[in-house]
Amino acid sequence: MILVITPETIVPNESEIINQMFQDGLDLLHIRKPFVSREEMTDFINSIDESFYGQLVLHSHYNLGKNYGISRLHFREEDRKEGKYKPFMNGNIISTSVHEINSYNTLEKEWEYAFISPFFPSISKKGYGIDSAVIESLKERNNQDVKLIALGGIDSNRIQEVFDLGVDGVALLGAVWESDEPLYVFRKCRRAIKR
Repeated sequence: MILVITPETIVPNESEIINQMFQDGLDLLHIRKPFVSREEMTDFINSIDESFYGQLVLHSHYNLGKNYGISRLHFREEDRKEGKYKPFMNGNIISTSVHEINSYNTLEKEWEYAFISPFFPSISKKGYGIDSAVIESLKERNNQDVKLIALGGIDSNRIQEVFDLGVDGVALLGAVWESDEPLYVFRKCRRAIKR
């Protein structure tokens, strides 16, 4: 499973690139735009082909999901700990983020999957993840109810290595959006996975 997370700000031609990624086999798109207004988010969703709405995951403006038939919602680690996801559990597919394996192992089965990061030093956040021990801790994984999605520093050169470690999927962010050719990078990552 390959997921892509949007950049925080809206970039030129973003929706055209996203629509093409879906046509090229993107599994899920996480819309993470913490600084956009409800109106801007509405415009952004409207710019994506509605045939892909079932593959969109909202990180904010959760109530918009009902208007678009979007039932996938993602909650940050701190929002999960504060129980902010509870009003949205019924009828939705929820995911979250963790930063170490012990937190992941304690997740209940209401979570479809969790991002674990940083896997490698981040591409988009310079200096973040340099001392990460996430990879070494994977051997302590004992949660079979929640899928584990690797995030952080993953590109076409590392994507197969990550899958070989037994994760259920990868999330791409910096490798795609820090590139001058995001679509090319996405396709290269897909081709790099041994089927």
